[in-house]
Amino acid sequence: MKHYLNLDAIPNLETAIEEIIDLKNDPYSLEHLGQNKILGMLFFNPSLRTRLSTQKAAHHMGLKTMVMNFSNEAWALEFENGTKMSGLRSEHIKEAAAVVSQYCDIIAIRAFASLSKKEKDEEEQVLNNFVRYASIPIINMESATAHPLQALADAVTIKEHGFTKKSKIVLTWAPHPKALPHAVGNSFVKMVQKIDADFVITQPKGYELNSEITKDTPVIYNQEEALIGADFVYTKNWCSYNDYGKILKTDQEWMMTSEKMKLTNDAKFMHCLPIRRNIVAADDVLDHSNSLVIEQANNRTYAAQWVLKQLLENG
Repeated sequence: MKHYLNLDAIPNLETAIEEIIDLKNDPYSLEHLGQNKILGMLFFNPSLRTRLSTQKAAHHMGLKTMVMNFSNEAWALEFENGTKMSGLRSEHIKEAAAVVSQYCDIIAIRAFASLSKKEKDEEEQVLNNFVRYASIPIINMESATAHPLQALADAVTIKEHGFTKKSKIVLTWAPHPKALPHAVGNSFVKMVQKIDADFVITQPKGYELNSEITKDTPVIYNQEEALIGADFVYTKNWCSYNDYGKILKTDQEWMMTSEKMKLTNDAKFMHCLPIRRNIVAADDVLDHSNSLVIEQANNRTYAAQWVLKQLLENG
């Protein structure tokens, strides 16, 4: 593994899951791999779980960490070539990536979608320019279109809670007051496609994800119908893809409730967090013993640790 930009970097997901569980049982077993090395973490957007879990993973591997928030601690970066830099952007990515490469051994980057220009977001301008101009490995801590660390942690969580190839997994859209990106949904879809589940997506019409990602995954527009017999329910909001960045539906009828969960096969409830209580899901769903949201957050550490292990072993 040269970089970890998306799930396609993982040669065998089943093997990765087993190795992550092994790391979880003995997290300091490979501490020697990262000794005298530094992980640089660059945040263009806020974080709680991603920042803390990735730092903890680095410490388990013996790495030291350096953290920079580009919103208030760094020069604004220019990503376009051939521009006359007479505006607010003071530093070009060419110099910035080269300089950070001298200070660190691995760079982890978090940069959300703008949700204004679909083509620009799908170019993954921030992430791919660091790949282009840095000389060290890059980790995607969530980008415009993908969140592969979250999806890897979700895969481990599902495996730990009795998943078989007969298990039914439902990804359901939920309401939210803000327009949210597709990164978590995209990566969750890609992950479940790799574990050969009985998988369906449910959302209101107009909220279809990118068809190049969902492929032939069934989409059901009736949430209650989709939930029948589910073993795992993953709830997440995303904005419209075709009418890019827009909120088309704002009412609460798609909120996950305990009554809807009764339609399932005593399903486990999942969400990546943060979650808006009583908007995305009701209190009694989140506080139920079947809620896995805290375990998912815990597994973020070991998913990140596994990725660091691959990059460190690759030299």
